[in-house]
Amino acid sequence: MILGKFWGAIRAQLNKIANVFWEADPIAQMQYEHDMAVEQLKEGRKGLETYRALVERVTRQYNTTKAHVQKLEAETKAYLKAGQRDTAAKFALELQKAKKDLASHQEQLQMHETAYENNLKKIKHATQKLGEVRERIQKYDAELKMSAAEAEVAAIAHSFDMNVTTDFGQLEQAIQMRIDKNRGKARVAADLSSEGLQEIEAEERMEKTLAEEALAQFEVELGMRSPETTAIPDTQKDLGPAVQKETAAEKN
Repeated sequence: MILGKFWGAIRAQLNKIANVFWEADPIAQMQYEHDMAVEQLKEGRKGLETYRALVERVTRQYNTTKAHVQKLEAETKAYLKAGQRDTAAKFALELQKAKKDLASHQEQLQMHETAYENNLKKIKHATQKLGEVRERIQKYDAELKMSAAEAEVAAIAHSFDMNVTTDFGQLEQAIQMRIDKNRGKARVAADLSSEGLQEIEAEERMEKTLAEEALAQFEVELGMRSPETTAIPDTQKDLGPAVQKETAAEKN
């Protein structure tokens, strides 16, 4: 009793392990069962070929015996017509035995032909079923792969959510921060490009005024203008604030 329980427990564990492998890859298991059935079918076909050889041998015996019966019938009739009854009787006796053999061969042939046709039908049916199983395996394999792909796509689509708590959301936030930083640099560069523009413009106006004064002074020296008619430009009006301060400081 204890030994029976022990073996029962072992079988239960082995069955559990077998179920794990069975469920791990059912397509591979189905393919394995299909391949095993194909091998068995091949063996059955070889056996059917051997059996068909037996049927052919019995058929040949039947045909040979039938031809012998026909020959004996013809010879018996010929001797009987010729009036040779003794000889005809011998052939008649041999004909009787040959007909018995023919009947036996015919019975065997019919039996073997029937058995062959039945086995042939079974193998054809099994071959058809195996073809259906093969198609179903391919279908299930495709459906399993498609369902796995759909699951992966669904998971990826969920990860594409741009929420800040997801990886893509955090990446998007980092990209936006980099864009803002680049835009800030561009704005600062633009603002700095106008810095000191007023001083530059004031300096240009001052240089222009000084040039006019120098030209007017040169005209006076050449006698082209009199000092009384030569107006000195009002530099204070054209100069910028910074230059005006410097000029006032120089006058003081």
